[in-house]
Amino acid sequence: MLTSCGPALCSALRRAAGPAGLASLHCSARRGRSARVAVVLSGCGVYDGTEIHEASAVLVHLSRGGAEVHMYAPDVPQMHVIDHSKGQPAETESRNVLVESARIARGKIASLAKLTTADHDAVIFPGGFGAAKNLSTFAVDGKDCKVNKEVERVLKDFHKAGKPIGLCCISPVLAAKVLSGAEVTVGHEEEEGGKWPYAGTAGAIKELGAKHCVKEVTISHVDTKNKVVTTPAFMCETELHNIFDGIGAMVKNVLKLTGK
Repeated sequence: MLTSCGPALCSALRRAAGPAGLASLHCSARRGRSARVAVVLSGCGVYDGTEIHEASAVLVHLSRGGAEVHMYAPDVPQMHVIDHSKGQPAETESRNVLVESARIARGKIASLAKLTTADHDAVIFPGGFGAAKNLSTFAVDGKDCKVNKEVERVLKDFHKAGKPIGLCCISPVLAAKVLSGAEVTVGHEEEEGGKWPYAGTAGAIKELGAKHCVKEVTISHVDTKNKVVTTPAFMCETELHNIFDGIGAMVKNVLKLTGK
């Protein structure tokens, strides 16, 4: 039974994995003209980083779609650290977004500064409060938020190159801020008895100059003009399989837009 994952175990795994090393253990192998997709993470944990279920769903659907996946995160400090067992800030702790994101990526991750359109056919941003805290200041500043300079560069570069951009949960606010006139969804525009607890985000999206499109949690919205694909995910209080299905719809449409 394996009880640790120290250097010796990692070396053994690399030998077992062959020339591709650990990458082949958690990234899809290239199959013909498969789409090369970048996934941008914002930490590890719903309240201060990437929502882990969303990241996993994105990766599962990309794997099923035959995509070649590479993961990135900005090499910056987190806004703060949340004790997820208490839902409160851990005042004495500080963490790095790239280091924390590496937990989800199983160590196979690079700084967002290295992400280029030349090496990828599409980019996807899972949600989680990290998108509103570490990739932007939306959690604090709302419509007056600023977007991390590397995130802004990536969004603008993929948009200019005509390559699809996928976003889910709260991360569509990034496209709303950076890409003028984009169409996105974060679900419904009314709370509806708590089913859509973050419905107010739709109003902020409109104030940013984007168009908000009301969609159910299992549906994705495709802005064909800007090649932006969004889905509500955990903006909705619902069963996990509905979140998974909605993210699957988003990933499927992103891959379709790559033409591969």
